[in-house]
Amino acid sequence: MVNVKGYISSNFTKAFLTIFIPFFLIISLVYLVKISALTAQIQINFLELLLLYSYSLPNIIFYTIPLSFIAAVTNTLMKLSQDNELIALYALGLKAKKVLRSILLLGVLFSILLATLSFLGIPMSKQLYNAFKEKKKAEATLNIVPGKLGQKFGDYYIYVKGKDDKSGLFHDMVIYNRTKKDEEQFFSSKEGQLNRGKQVASLLLKDGYGYTYSKEKLQQSKYKTLEVFDSKQKYRFHFQDILSYWAKIKTDKNRMGRALFYLFVSLIPLLSVYLVAAFAMINPRYQANYSFIIIFSSTLFLYLVASSLEKWGNIPAFIISAIAVYLLGRAVFEKRVARYF
Repeated sequence: MVNVKGYISSNFTKAFLTIFIPFFLIISLVYLVKISALTAQIQINFLELLLLYSYSLPNIIFYTIPLSFIAAVTNTLMKLSQDNELIALYALGLKAKKVLRSILLLGVLFSILLATLSFLGIPMSKQLYNAFKEKKKAEATLNIVPGKLGQKFGDYYIYVKGKDDKSGLFHDMVIYNRTKKDEEQFFSSKEGQLNRGKQVASLLLKDGYGYTYSKEKLQQSKYKTLEVFDSKQKYRFHFQDILSYWAKIKTDKNRMGRALFYLFVSLIPLLSVYLVAAFAMINPRYQANYSFIIIFSSTLFLYLVASSLEKWGNIPAFIISAIAVYLLGRAVFEKRVARYF
């Protein structure tokens, strides 16, 4: 019995890796293209691109495993059927249900892995991804280029004539701001520098003049130093722990739907075993090989249930759906396979 389990597990592993690796590479390519599109908004180097890709790995693995598992189970059982190896096991007195035990155990392990990825890995990686993107966007707004018109710093328009690359000091700066419909501010300075704080950035101007204009009066001031803060800086990302993140399902309907989707997809390896086996464990003399149809139909059916739960489901609906799918698989398996083998 142990050798039979090992033999089936070995065949499953080969089939799973043969399917999983190409799917993983294809989906990885899609995510890399998506990450590369960010360069239109933010500037990232190759190492930062790899970092963002690593944040996408939980998503890639989560969406690759269920389809790979269904395809691997189908191909493994179909191959054993066509090679008459299942018939030989039946002839030795081994029941079809016992043949599936090792695959059911694998289904449980894969379901645990998917649940861990969906409820721990994906929320953490998603927050890290968004935090990195927001930080880069905030930094991008602080890249002041000498000689370029139309640059903004908070509410202010800035023009810089030159910059000392060694010291980082700007020369001959002009700042304009329209505070109200009939009020304007204008500042000029010989020298200035950009200060990047943890919470807010600022421009420190030195040796300049400031003008405030309105319909009633024009005011002029001279200053030695003047600091202008970027009050609109958007980087205010708040990182949540896992418990706080999922606690929002009580009030956030979208997050509740996502949690139900993750739960059901995590159970796909376990729920699909009997359903797939009912059509993949065949007698090759009387039944044809419909591997592609089995994989496509099973995957489509299970993901339709998961998507329906995400849009309209609740916890009772999830429990009923999971039990119904499992019982459906068992019933079809009993009718098509177990009563004969």
